[in-house]
Amino acid sequence: MSSVFAIIVILIVLLILVYHKLNKRIDILEKQIADLSKNEVPTIEDLNDNEDLIEPVLVANQKIDVRDPKIISTTFRNTEPQKDWLTPVLDFLKQNALTIIGIFTLVLGIGYFVKYAIDKNWIGETSRAGIGFLVGVAIIGIGHFLRKNYTVFSSIITGGGIAVLYFTTTIAFREYHIFSQNSGFLITCLITIVSIALSYYYKSETLIIFSLFGGFLAPLMISTGQSNYLFLFTYLSVLNVGMLIIAYLKQWKSIGWISFIFTAIYLFFWTMEKAETTAILFYLITYLIFYAFALQNYFKKNILEQLNILMLVLINFSAVAGLVHIFNELHFLPGSIFPVVFAIINAIGWYREYQKKNFGINYSVFTSITISLITLAFALELKTHLITSIWAIEASLLLYIWKKTNHKIFKIFFYVLFPMVILSQMITWARYFDAESLAVIVNPVFITSLVVIGSCFMNLYLLKKDSEEEKSELEFYENVFKILCISVIYFSILFEIIYHISHERLVFIFTIGFLFTIYYLFILILFGKKLSITKSLRTGMIYIFLLLLFVHIMSSQVATEIISRKIDSGFFFIHLLYIIPFIYLILKILPKSDFIKIHISYWAISLIIVLAFSFELYRSYLLMNADNPDQIYMLQNHYNMLYLPIIWAILASMFIYFGLKKDLPEFNKIGFTLLGIMILKLYAIDVWQMDNVSRIIAFIILGIILLLSSFMF
Repeated sequence: MSSVFAIIVILIVLLILVYHKLNKRIDILEKQIADLSKNEVPTIEDLNDNEDLIEPVLVANQKIDVRDPKIISTTFRNTEPQKDWLTPVLDFLKQNALTIIGIFTLVLGIGYFVKYAIDKNWIGETSRAGIGFLVGVAIIGIGHFLRKNYTVFSSIITGGGIAVLYFTTTIAFREYHIFSQNSGFLITCLITIVSIALSYYYKSETLIIFSLFGGFLAPLMISTGQSNYLFLFTYLSVLNVGMLIIAYLKQWKSIGWISFIFTAIYLFFWTMEKAETTAILFYLITYLIFYAFALQNYFKKNILEQLNILMLVLINFSAVAGLVHIFNELHFLPGSIFPVVFAIINAIGWYREYQKKNFGINYSVFTSITISLITLAFALELKTHLITSIWAIEASLLLYIWKKTNHKIFKIFFYVLFPMVILSQMITWARYFDAESLAVIVNPVFITSLVVIGSCFMNLYLLKKDSEEEKSELEFYENVFKILCISVIYFSILFEIIYHISHERLVFIFTIGFLFTIYYLFILILFGKKLSITKSLRTGMIYIFLLLLFVHIMSSQVATEIISRKIDSGFFFIHLLYIIPFIYLILKILPKSDFIKIHISYWAISLIIVLAFSFELYRSYLLMNADNPDQIYMLQNHYNMLYLPIIWAILASMFIYFGLKKDLPEFNKIGFTLLGIMILKLYAIDVWQMDNVSRIIAFIILGIILLLSSFMF
């Protein structure tokens, strides 16, 4: 046993020595390369000293004087690569991936060795824990020994040692029951304090990340399954205050985000498990801590960076969500008090910027957050759905900040959050199915929909600028987003209408639904340019509009229902309201659109015109002549044989006349096609079913129409 352990220790020491020697050699080589680079790159002073040796260079008939210091300095300045905020993280992972994997593997190896020793009964439970603590301390000692020459490597080594101490404490408490829960918690707290102190002493952000992970996971390590949230969040608040102090002293932003994520997760599970008044206090403490963290650069440099702005947005809206949920569960005062209070806090920053007459990014951020919180307070006061309202307003806020700062991180969060808004809104719509008596418009479901609709309008307005500039890399995503916004607005109004007419006949509901859809599409087509809807999308909307007209005209049973006395006769005129947008579309919109450039579009329009005249005159004929449903079949046959050929002949003549007058050959083809169908129907089918009087009338009228048409043409 002792020999095996000695061999492992020797191997570890040898590996460290070899690594030390190799790194020293690499440092020497890097220094030599840096010296060579400095010698090869001439400075401006060197160029000025040797100006007699420098000749102007003729390039493309222009003289460029190489001696110009502005040109030289600009050249060297522009060659420096621009890095985004992810670059340091990726560089760290690239450079230290093997080190991280190595320390992880070493910890696992030691763990397997201890397990092997336990399986062989070489050591007892107390000895096992002691070995674990000794190994952890030894690894920390090695990291301390290497800290001067290998800062990052020693930090990872020390972090691995801290991880060994945490795991040893957990196993000693959970598996071996060597000490009580209070003792275990004190030990984990001691490990956290020591690790944070080492991080501060070593000035190592890497090490404090290890420490924070251990500190936030410590309650889970020594948990017995009993929820003691008061003790837990007292501990977390103390940990977060320590984080805040170190973040201000060392400017380490990563520790703030780690603390925020862990704290938010703990608060979420507490809130979902049980709403307690104690949680309100800890929500407010957490809000103040992370609000102060988000403003650290603002207090020091009077600037708000992108991650600071994102933290401001997240802490404001996450705190509002948790606090309002608790108030609703406990039936306290209106939860809208919290967004108002937070709006006042943010308004202080807005007023500060206003006093300085500084209307830049800081002013825009504080203003937008304040307005968003006040809007949310009004929405909550009207009993809207909490999560849907918060996400909708937050999505618009992120989009606005993206447009003001041009930071892509807000764009990413916006595109992630908005689909969640849609899903949450769909859940909100589901409340229509089990709601018994909702007021018209002034009800929680529709008011929530209005909040989402307002958010959609705001988003469409903010995206309008990019659509006009036709940025190809954003066009697809923004078109998808516009379709989603248009769909949300459509379904929000449609479901509200259907809910309040759900007691009516099915024909009544379908007719109103079709008419609303037709007019909604018509408005989108009419104002498509102002809404920055692309031409291709508007053309697609016109096709959908015509398809809806086709279905509405062909499927409507309004005449049958009126004859059966199931709906009022005046409803027939409501059914005919689709004609108004159709006529306006033909006369005003289609001549200026790309839709008319396609030949098949003439046939589509003509088909709807023929169907509209044929079916609506048929329904009018039934309403004027049928006294009961039994007469419908007989009147239908009579209309088809006598009147329908006449209607088609008149329409065919009009198509041909219009085609000749406007020099549109497609209408000539349509007219002659319709005329051919009419003649084929008349001679092949109708003539054999008509009585003598109908046959005489039909042939005389059709003959006169055809002769007049021939004379006109």
